Amino acid sequence: MNKTLIIFAFALALAVFLGLRFRKSGDRAESVETFPLTKTDAQWKEELSPQAYQVLRQHSTERPNTSPLNKVKEPGDFVCVGCGNLLFKTEHKFDSGTGWPSFYQPATQDAVGSSTDYKLVYPRTEIHCARCGGHLGHVFDDGPQPTGKRYCINGVCLEFQPEE
Repeated sequence: MNKTLIIFAFALALAVFLGLRFRKSGDRAESVETFPLTKTDAQWKEELSPQAYQVLRQHSTERPNTSPLNKVKEPGDFVCVGCGNLLFKTEHKFDSGTGWPSFYQPATQDAVGSSTDYKLVYPRTEIHCARCGGHLGHVFDDGPQPTGKRYCINGVCLEFQPEE
């Protein structure tokens, strides 16, 4: 085996090890970070749909192109399905072609928080609700102007409230 292949195999094994280590629920930012709204796991399970619970509380991801919110274009607000916190507005929504509702900015600067996610071995910026800590999705640097950001959000985490 040549030296380059050995180094590559070692780096890959290390990345997988670190990725698996950070996937453990005890290592998530939400386990040490406190939020204004806290509930027990049993309360979340009782109040949320099974799919919303899996995404918001267990950091799962809904299948692409399954959210009816992908097609929403009318003026209104997108709030957290777990706590009602205003997260995004239709005026900041765009079609990213990814299969998930996408926004170029949150409704306010303090609507969402972020942490580093190592689930796919490499680091990504995970987005969570600033009020309840629920996992929403991720933010990437390939969105439209004026921010250049793409907040790729699981639709099951959101409730749309049309403008009156």
